[in-house]
Amino acid sequence: MACQMRTMFFLILAYLLLTANPEWSNVVLGAAVAVLVMALIPRTADVRECQGFLKVVPAALQYGVILGVDLVKSGIQVARIVLHPKLPIRPGIVAVPAGCRSDLGRALSAHAMTLTPGQLVVGIDESGMLYTHCLDTTDAYASMTRAQETRAELLQRIFLSPQ
Repeated sequence: MACQMRTMFFLILAYLLLTANPEWSNVVLGAAVAVLVMALIPRTADVRECQGFLKVVPAALQYGVILGVDLVKSGIQVARIVLHPKLPIRPGIVAVPAGCRSDLGRALSAHAMTLTPGQLVVGIDESGMLYTHCLDTTDAYASMTRAQETRAELLQRIFLSPQ
């Protein structure tokens, strides 16, 4: 129980730091968001939960930073493509293995890919293959596979269960 309270405290603190709004109504909203996040995290034995807490926070922060960097890099790449006079695109569909066994892991990975400018997940099959439309398929498979492997590993650490 102490570990859950500590997790709630850190989630509320992170919410308040991200919103930069210390008003009471925002604190209450942050608490509601923290409760929702806690409801989504799979429950395990309290001892394992406390031991895993130290692994979850850095993995979640790393996931957020990697997603942010990918968004910026992809945004710049798409801007270059769009602003180029000849519009040098090679659009197509690329099949990338999700690397996640759970539906939650696949959904979060697909969401991260879809957020990235120039990419859109158009389908996921039963085996976990993510079919992604890309503006430029020249080097897409290799880079998307590396990024997906990193996301899958981080999501496994965040949710403390096999993805």
